[in-house]
Amino acid sequence: MHSSRNTLELLAPAKNADFGIEAINHGADAVYIGGPAFGARASAGNTVADIEKLAAHAHRYNARVLVALNTILKDEELEEARRIAWQVYKAGADALIVQDMGLLEMGLPPMALHASTQTDNRSVEKVRFLEQMGFSQIVLARELSLPQIRAIAGATQATLEFFVHGALCVAYSGQCYISHAHTGRSANRGECSQACRLPYDLADQDGQIVARNSHLLSMKDNDQSANLRALVEAGISSFKIEGRLKDLVYVKNITAHYRQLLDGIMAEMPDYRPASSGRCTFTFTPRPEKTFNRGATDYFVNERRIDVGAFDSPKFMGEAIGQVARVARDHFEVDTAVTLNNGDGLSYFDADQELVGLRINRAEGRRVFPAEMPAGLAVGTQIYRNRDQEFERALEKKSADRRISVHLLLAETEDGFALTLTDENGICATAALPHAKEAAKNPDQALASMRDNLGKLGNTLFVATSIDLRVSQPWFIPASALNALRREAVDKLESARQAAYQRPTRWPEVEPPAPYPASELTYLGNVYNEKARAFYARHGVSLIDEAYEANQEKGAVSLMITKHCLRYSFNLCPKQVKGVRPDPMTLIRGNDKLTLRFDCKRCEMHVVGKLRKNFRIHL
Repeated sequence: MHSSRNTLELLAPAKNADFGIEAINHGADAVYIGGPAFGARASAGNTVADIEKLAAHAHRYNARVLVALNTILKDEELEEARRIAWQVYKAGADALIVQDMGLLEMGLPPMALHASTQTDNRSVEKVRFLEQMGFSQIVLARELSLPQIRAIAGATQATLEFFVHGALCVAYSGQCYISHAHTGRSANRGECSQACRLPYDLADQDGQIVARNSHLLSMKDNDQSANLRALVEAGISSFKIEGRLKDLVYVKNITAHYRQLLDGIMAEMPDYRPASSGRCTFTFTPRPEKTFNRGATDYFVNERRIDVGAFDSPKFMGEAIGQVARVARDHFEVDTAVTLNNGDGLSYFDADQELVGLRINRAEGRRVFPAEMPAGLAVGTQIYRNRDQEFERALEKKSADRRISVHLLLAETEDGFALTLTDENGICATAALPHAKEAAKNPDQALASMRDNLGKLGNTLFVATSIDLRVSQPWFIPASALNALRREAVDKLESARQAAYQRPTRWPEVEPPAPYPASELTYLGNVYNEKARAFYARHGVSLIDEAYEANQEKGAVSLMITKHCLRYSFNLCPKQVKGVRPDPMTLIRGNDKLTLRFDCKRCEMHVVGKLRKNFRIHL
């Protein structure tokens, strides 16, 4: 039972099999994808045939396919979830990402188990317990700092996975119930209504309005580009990109960006190696700022920062490119140094501070002719570009090539020649060519021709790093014979690689059963079925409350627990200003009022509210 911390894995999202294949082509060592159901993204399901297609492609590069089966489950759903687990296992998937511990009581296939970020993995004790349960890879909470990550890494052998890019949930994952309370759509069931992206007013303890109509629970997007090496040194070995609902340009661009960064780190730190095979070349320069983001933050990795929120808008604003210099009847001019193109998307904030978007119908230098002139656009307005048509077009075409290095050796045999290919993983394949040995009339040309024909690996997975001709003299071998020999050797090497690929297996649970780190579980434990209840009871939990989704009357409870603190954001934290008390504040949206309570000891904010009466039904 051992994971290799010196193997670095770039883990990319796959909305579907085709996106997953492109993620692999752009350098992902692994991809995560939803199966037919229960994948924590209700709108990103895939068939078993899709999983099989993706796994076949991934395994050619020794890359892995992780299937998300990470919602909490009703009793009547457990059997279907178990059936899906076996189906994706037979289809070639490498691991299951799990939240509901009831599944561990169900006779799962012998495949690797990964603990979803929804299992709220932010303590040494929790991570160690999950490892003892047979989880070989654990997705850590996004809120952790480098010292906290280092402490967890020192206490476990499991592979530690960390989100390095993409959207941030404001709440600790698995500890957010506001969507279910207000709409009946549970985040733990893959149906989050994203209440955190809505605008609210904020009132202090005296009812004075501190902020109006702001997206106060909306975070900027995660970007750990500058912290990758520090994360490696702290013990992270799987670097996860968020985005199973994002478009293909995002997947290509962000995967390529992190591929280049991780390759650079491994070039400087030779003790580390990539988790899969092959090197990528790209037809474009990765630019993370070009695809969907709400601004960038490294969140709490380097301890608390004040600017983690995207309070102005939850939408993609884009890059600031200049200001409006002139407004005419059918066009406007932008004072900008960038080249604008037909089809570009622009955005700006209107007089009500709402983000407005428009598409360029025709661009003539700095002059913009939109499809429809926006009302109220004034000189001096800051303009952003949130769609760069040229960049998007470049990524709509084939934009990456991934090749596995091979060494070619042509040697003489008793009755002809043999070609041996040895790839970067040390896997070999040999093809034989019975052929008469006839001296070449032009020795130099014959040797050059041999190298040229043997090295033609253009439409294969492979690229020749060296070609060794071990012959006693230059022989005449027709190009057609060499080409056939090369093709046969390549086919044999592909087959040998396929035969050599080994899926990771499930780690065993420790015996006797390890005690769970707590003796009681509140609704925050997300226990939604009898199998989960039995699991926790077996591990020493004596009091087990039902999941919030069971819709039992609980009164006002924490609907969201978050490290983001609005007192801190508005410089009202007792640690910032002497004499300020951490009294409750209120979030207001229409008739909804949510109480904010501040746990200063843990440096956390609780968003407290009730279940709306009209949603007190099983959904």
